[in-house]
Amino acid sequence: MSIADILDRKDVSWMDGSGPDSDIVISSRVRLARNLYKFPFPHLLNDTTGAEVMQQISQAVNRSKDKVIKGLELVTLDTLSALDRKILMEKHLISPEHAIASEPYRGLMVDKKGSLAVMINEEDHLRIQCLLSGLQLNQAYKYAQTVDDALEKLLDYAFSEKMGYLTACPTNVGTGMRASVMLHLPAMALANQISSVVQSITQVGLTVRGMYGEGTEAEGNLYQLSNQVTLGQTEEDIINNLWVITVQLATQERNLRERLQKEIKYQIEDKVMRSYGLLTNARLLTSAEALSLLSDVRMGIEMGILSPVKREVLNQLIVAINPSHVQKAAGRELEPRERDIKRAEIIKEKLLAS
Repeated sequence: MSIADILDRKDVSWMDGSGPDSDIVISSRVRLARNLYKFPFPHLLNDTTGAEVMQQISQAVNRSKDKVIKGLELVTLDTLSALDRKILMEKHLISPEHAIASEPYRGLMVDKKGSLAVMINEEDHLRIQCLLSGLQLNQAYKYAQTVDDALEKLLDYAFSEKMGYLTACPTNVGTGMRASVMLHLPAMALANQISSVVQSITQVGLTVRGMYGEGTEAEGNLYQLSNQVTLGQTEEDIINNLWVITVQLATQERNLRERLQKEIKYQIEDKVMRSYGLLTNARLLTSAEALSLLSDVRMGIEMGILSPVKREVLNQLIVAINPSHVQKAAGRELEPRERDIKRAEIIKEKLLAS
């Protein structure tokens, strides 16, 4: 399977909805930031030094005997169209910043399932990530570490005995790890508890962002929860802290859903059914409106108000309604109004077929 297959597929690994606590936790991600010794950080690279970094990484991949490394395909971003790079971003395989880059020394390594991805010369020389369905932080760390260990045998990492792994952003110095979970918290939003939850979370060293990380707003009641600091903590500390808080939030969300169903049963059912009716009958849908309505429907399905729809389908729709995926489905570039029409068609077709 090649990068072309991942671009054409409706889903990648994190969308399958099979992981633990996947009624609340959409996905778990662990990302490791690494840099090569004696080379400038990516924002200071030029064509020559950037090519040298890419060459060292490519040679390491070719020399590695590790079966996980051998299962990764390496592509440079200049070989991908702007649309394809945006599709990879919408699938959460590269960052928004990497999606707008097209220099030949910037690249991506990815496995067949799209669960392992390595960005080359993004903010750091290497950003190794594993993305899995549900609450699987330990498994994601294990897979990411496998790639990290294999590459570290062949590459000279920038590492300080005092500070740990050296990174372009000071907040990543230390373990270089960013662990995160994507949560669906509609009941907390309905109960106006999100602000207090965010405030409490920041006090324990975590941060809350939108679906695509730093600089993005939460939409569709989807929140990305991650660690803020990597220095002075072990990888196990970071993962355990995030895991504990995630389990607490999942329990709180479930309890709130039960309470809402008892206290305002008909209002909740009406909200869910109206949203389902709009999604299966609307002729025009913006991405923001679609995410909001899909959030209501997902909640309704998990609460038993609507007939079951596979979580995989709902997770696929989170991605399929994004502008680049809509245009790829149409097979041509679309004006905003045309995208809204096509988006409504995609959602209706998927929901009625499931």
